[in-house]
Amino acid sequence: MDKINIAIDGPAGAGKSTVAKKVADYLRYIYIDTGAMYRALTWKAIQEKLDLNSDEQLSKRLHQMKIDLQPSPQGQKVFVDGEEVTDQIRQRDVTNQVSTVATHYKVREGMLLLQRELAENKGIVMDGRDIATHVLPDAEVKIFLSASIEMRAKRRFLEFQAKGVEHDLEQLKKEISLRDQQDSEREIAPLRKAPDAIEIDSSNLSIDEVVEKILQMVNESKKRSN
Repeated sequence: MDKINIAIDGPAGAGKSTVAKKVADYLRYIYIDTGAMYRALTWKAIQEKLDLNSDEQLSKRLHQMKIDLQPSPQGQKVFVDGEEVTDQIRQRDVTNQVSTVATHYKVREGMLLLQRELAENKGIVMDGRDIATHVLPDAEVKIFLSASIEMRAKRRFLEFQAKGVEHDLEQLKKEISLRDQQDSEREIAPLRKAPDAIEIDSSNLSIDEVVEKILQMVNESKKRSN
């Protein structure tokens, strides 16, 4: 077997995106940040003052818009209808609303079709909340990446600090805890570990150590298939 699909799930702040990018770079695979896709829709909905509780409004807007994820030397760039929104979709208002947008059935079904289409030809590293359980249940390698709330909040705090953005660590813990609850309790494709996924707790591991563990799993998977 040449190329495979790799699914990485886990809660907010567990390091999924950073790990997935490094794995994709090493394997020369395509990285797909599904969270960025939901953030792009959330950003657009906020800009246009759509009702974030309306599945109809949001799913209709999703079908009308074009989301592009493009690699660059500076990392993945996100475009909505030709406009780069890489930084805008990481703003706090989007972060605090994206879980609400992601609860809607029609929105998730629309995203599901886009994500599966991107993964048809294999060679994909995809991260999110429901990749192994719902989007790519046939992925050859499935990871559930976890970390303590304290560690995840600290990582976010340091990210904000690096960008010169003031934020309260305790407030970050509350926001992450609330998002965990929203993601885990939603009716459609909730956050949970797939039965055949391998859990990696990244609380006391470096990014490179997590990447190494995943690359070992990829090699083992390829050996089993040959």
